[in-house]
Amino acid sequence: MPTRQKFDEDLEGLRLNILDLGKMVNQRIVLAVESLIKQDMEIAKTVIMGDLAVNELQAMIEEKCILIIATQQPFARDLRKVVAGFKISIYLERMGDLSVDIAKITVRIGEDQLIKPLLDIPRMTVLVEEMVNLGLQAYVQEDCKTAAEMAAIDDEIDEIYSSVFGELLGIMMKNPSQVTQANHLLFVCRFLERLGDYCTNIAEEIIYICTGKRLNLNED
Repeated sequence: MPTRQKFDEDLEGLRLNILDLGKMVNQRIVLAVESLIKQDMEIAKTVIMGDLAVNELQAMIEEKCILIIATQQPFARDLRKVVAGFKISIYLERMGDLSVDIAKITVRIGEDQLIKPLLDIPRMTVLVEEMVNLGLQAYVQEDCKTAAEMAAIDDEIDEIYSSVFGELLGIMMKNPSQVTQANHLLFVCRFLERLGDYCTNIAEEIIYICTGKRLNLNED
């Protein structure tokens, strides 16, 4: 088999693995938040127990990247595709960890009555889901424009986080008995805000593939 053909097939396999990982993580984020909103312990436990599958797929991607570099010795744009793919898989694995953290908070809150309607958390989740989908699309198409546009969605997530932070802080000050749950909800919002940051990191890797330049999309 010609070397270039083998390399292209390896790259395509890597791309498909990363897409699978992204879809898996996106689904777990949505399920984790659903478990919180519905206070559904079974969904939460499913997310927690499923973390191993994410870790195993990321480890396989890592091994594949190392093997491609060792055997194919790519350079220039081809090397960027492999290196960026490896880093994207790491960001996705960390996002999977955050979905577990959200599910664990569901378990901690249990069946206690929620101290407020959960309106902001679903809004943040929809935006995170949108960012992941755009990131996967931009990765497949090597679309710098779409990747760069993801930063604006991250800004929306940050604004919601700032707003809900103030609201929950106010609840804690007025009602000391609600401090524990308010703290749990603050952590969930922080995890979602961090998920947006990881999506922005993925966007930066896509731009790196296209241009060879390292940009910081989180800069004001």
